[in-house]
Amino acid sequence: MIKRFFNIFALLLSTFFIAGCSTNPATGQNQFTAFMSPEQEKQVGAQEHQKVLQEYGLYKDQKLQDYVTKVGQSVVKHTERPEVQYKFFLLDSPIVNAFALPGGYIYLTRGVMALSNSESEMAAVLGHEAGHITGRHSAERYSRGLATTLGASILAAAIDSSGVSQALGVGSDLYLKSYSRGQESEADTLGIRYLTRAGYDPNAMSGFLRSLQADSALQAKMAGVQSSSANSFFSTHPDTGQRVQQTVIEAREYAQQGIVNQAEHFRLIDGMVYGDSEKQGFARGRTFYHPDLGFKFSVPKGYTLTNQPTQVVAKGPNNGAIIFDFASNKQKLSPQGYMHNVWLKDAQNPTIETITINGMQAATASLQGSANGRTVTLRLIAVQWMPDQIARFHIVLPSNITRVQLDSLKAATYTFSRMTASEKAQIKPYRIKIITSRAGDSVASLSQSMPFEQYKEERFRVLNNMSATEAVVANRLYKTVVD
Repeated sequence: MIKRFFNIFALLLSTFFIAGCSTNPATGQNQFTAFMSPEQEKQVGAQEHQKVLQEYGLYKDQKLQDYVTKVGQSVVKHTERPEVQYKFFLLDSPIVNAFALPGGYIYLTRGVMALSNSESEMAAVLGHEAGHITGRHSAERYSRGLATTLGASILAAAIDSSGVSQALGVGSDLYLKSYSRGQESEADTLGIRYLTRAGYDPNAMSGFLRSLQADSALQAKMAGVQSSSANSFFSTHPDTGQRVQQTVIEAREYAQQGIVNQAEHFRLIDGMVYGDSEKQGFARGRTFYHPDLGFKFSVPKGYTLTNQPTQVVAKGPNNGAIIFDFASNKQKLSPQGYMHNVWLKDAQNPTIETITINGMQAATASLQGSANGRTVTLRLIAVQWMPDQIARFHIVLPSNITRVQLDSLKAATYTFSRMTASEKAQIKPYRIKIITSRAGDSVASLSQSMPFEQYKEERFRVLNNMSATEAVVANRLYKTVVD
């Protein structure tokens, strides 16, 4: 009986897929896009665009915004979907990322701009994202995911088995969450095509991917994470090393002469914010500053600060940690009331103590909790930042904590304060600086003044797409970072 249902289901699903297939003009391949028409792509893109702007914000430099648009329009001028109205945006984010929305919306970040070593490399990134749009990858991913989900529901109802639905839902989830390996490779191929049609160097795609590979390896090293080129079953991007090799081969199919334009690219990004901006806040040593919101705090020696989109995390020795964030306080409760009625409302009779931190009302409590499968002691602090906003510290006390460590964590809490006007004027984000090398310069000498405590030479090499053994060449432009 079950076999019969599977046969009927397979026949219906295959018939449905065939009926919903069309030939893509960019790839010449049949693809299933039945659940998202080109008109719907426009609607989805317009809706999601507002969310992207709200989450990231545009980088406030019209010169660079115009530059991205100019290069982007030249890249998409000869795509196979001339009906698409392409729009380009430079986002205010240090993360090396670029993405596209259905309907022609293409985004890249400051992180991509900083990592790119020429106009042609930036054009390669834009061409790759244009490839996702002309390939209608979002429409295909959505349609296949929805068809799989609907099919799983129908089949599960027919044989009354939730296990079938769960199993087939795995495939649906893969399509809905991100591009497939095949789609990423296809976008690389299309990107090189558009890059070349616009007159750019086709090798720019592999050049940028090399920088991306080196940057990912360095980020993993700095974070203490094991870096591996292997892909897991759920990895959706092809290994970057494989992409480099493939794009090198594909570039050979085109003329090797093309626009590179490094000098102009460097001129335009000279002075661009590098890393976190004032509106995102940034760490300087063991102190975190947020000039836009106007607060600062420090962490004990041995703790490393990491700025995340919704919180600041400091990791310390022996699994110690400090997590800082803001929480809404719509009822305008006191810090003690907030802890009792909101934050710790499910805790059993917590002991809450009222304190004052740099003139601000605050409350604190200690309780047992769990972190990474371990029982730990948590110290929670709520500070009245605004009448309707609470600043929160979650402190995970290290195992076998000493009195000195406990005192240093307590002292760190009391460093939370409002920034003065003078501090806001003095504490600024890092910026890209373009320099011309001279005879005798080396990676060590040029990277020495970069405002980082560690990995100065490695950062310099990644920023300039230099191998581990490559030497500085006199009278050449290089990127560095200044404060």
